[in-house]
Amino acid sequence: MKSIQPRKQRKERYTAPLHKRQKYMHAPLSKALREELKKRNAELRKGDTVKVMRGDHAGTEGLVEDVDLKRCTIKVAGVSNYRADGTEVPRTLHPSNVMIVKLELEDAKREKIFARRSA
Repeated sequence: MKSIQPRKQRKERYTAPLHKRQKYMHAPLSKALREELKKRNAELRKGDTVKVMRGDHAGTEGLVEDVDLKRCTIKVAGVSNYRADGTEVPRTLHPSNVMIVKLELEDAKREKIFARRSA
């Protein structure tokens, strides 16, 4: 049984193994996808198209370029910062701050997940 103490909840999250961190990498689906798939959120994967909902880049759409399980962050094409010398650096985002607009369904396993729900 899990503790309800916030410090233990945080520790559990910070020390979680990668296979459990995968569950933290979910983002809400757009209304159109929600109706089509009968699911509220989905696991983020490289190749998905997302819309940034919070922060300086709110409203920006782009492809997910990288999913970092260790840091629980993603990198989106078109969302970047600039260093003092002018070089562009990709900005990391938390999955809760984006919305999935288009899913990458090339993977047969992933397609089965959504087919199971919408059948």
